[in-house]
Amino acid sequence: MKSPLQYQRTEYDCGPTSMLNAISYLFEREEIPPEILRNIMLYSLDSYNAEGVSGKCGTSGAAMMFLDNWLNGFGKTGRLAISSRYLRGKEVFLGKESYIIDALRRGGVAVVRLLLGEGHYVLLNGYEDNNVRMFDPYYLNRPFPQEDIVTLIGVERQYNRIVPVHYFNTEENELYAFGVFEDREAVILFNNKTKLTADKTIEYFI
Repeated sequence: MKSPLQYQRTEYDCGPTSMLNAISYLFEREEIPPEILRNIMLYSLDSYNAEGVSGKCGTSGAAMMFLDNWLNGFGKTGRLAISSRYLRGKEVFLGKESYIIDALRRGGVAVVRLLLGEGHYVLLNGYEDNNVRMFDPYYLNRPFPQEDIVTLIGVERQYNRIVPVHYFNTEENELYAFGVFEDREAVILFNNKTKLTADKTIEYFI
């Protein structure tokens, strides 16, 4: 049985919440070892704000890179059929030969850093007709004024936004933009038991 996806509990925990949502989306609750939850929380919320308060600047890219490495290592132990890949800079975009869209088409997910006023992590878990399915862990009880962004309120279990691709790729400080290349990062994750490969699907890469 898979658990519903969750919203963040504070203003700061979008990173660990999105990573845990990725695990919940990919795996049955009964499959998930408790150390996955422990280590995601242990290694995230590592950034300090301007006043030197721990955690109040969220989760750093270094922490996400470490979690990617740890999850890959954990997958190799055979305890959970998980694999992941950390992307940065110009690797993070949506379009032709995008690693992220490739992952979404093959049953994987992506935890990406984008802009929601400031840096913010969300889960991407589907792609169709130039639209991306997203679970944004920052709870809002109203839709955005942008009419082409679909906001699901009260019925969301796997995603709560449907966002056109054109929002993501800009370097401007705009809603759901990946922003400047030097700040871009993402972690793509797969359940290796359900991951589609080239021999399982005719067209999995755009």
